[in-house]
Amino acid sequence: MEITVLGTGTSQGVPVVACKCKVCNSSDPYDKRLRTSVMIKTDRNTFVIDAGPDFRQQMLRENVRAVDAILITHNHKDHTGGIDDVRAFNWVLQKPMEIFAAKNVIDTIQSDFSYAFQEQKYPGVPQINLHEIKNEPFIVHRDHFTPIAAMHASMPVFGFRTGDFSYLTDASSIDNTELEKMKNSKLLILNALRKEDHHSHFTLAEAVDIIRYLKPEKAYLTHISHQMGFHQSVNDELPDGIELAYDGLKVTI
Repeated sequence: MEITVLGTGTSQGVPVVACKCKVCNSSDPYDKRLRTSVMIKTDRNTFVIDAGPDFRQQMLRENVRAVDAILITHNHKDHTGGIDDVRAFNWVLQKPMEIFAAKNVIDTIQSDFSYAFQEQKYPGVPQINLHEIKNEPFIVHRDHFTPIAAMHASMPVFGFRTGDFSYLTDASSIDNTELEKMKNSKLLILNALRKEDHHSHFTLAEAVDIIRYLKPEKAYLTHISHQMGFHQSVNDELPDGIELAYDGLKVTI
């Protein structure tokens, strides 16, 4: 399984529009962050978790020719805003895009992209098959996924585990039953917004504590704000086995 980190930034990305801070003006490419997303390539399929506003750019950067399904963590726009761009895959692959999400996320997609679900469709709109998932394992084209339920402030979100890879973003709390689902992962990617407290995201210290408890072979942090600081400076502070992820990172497990 190959994991490609498509984006590691918050809802505004890094640099933030009109921001004059040192991180947003950094010349280090590791400090440039598109909206958070990952791609998973198995022996059989290519999956993307979340299709935010940078989806098109991420697919072009990684020269992606096919996506078999998209899994959505929650219905905020930085995780769903690029769904219209599945039209390109519809055209090339001559089939609808399969999207898996919780019921409230499906409702949002149908509302935000209502033109794709009208009875009389405008030619060229996205072709989408929506599949509702609940907090129970499911299979997509013979690959197995286990949802990981967490809270993004008061909003339920799903992370996902497939094989030895666990992924959870935009979480601020998680109960022990769900936490256990990520144990014994070879690779864990977890959100860490910044060092200071935040009402809807794990802080750097909180994420590190969770990783120490779960003991994955390797862990990366994602959904990173410009308030976190410079990529290299923060990495120098982190314990062994934990690093900030960066856009374009590839890991094979």
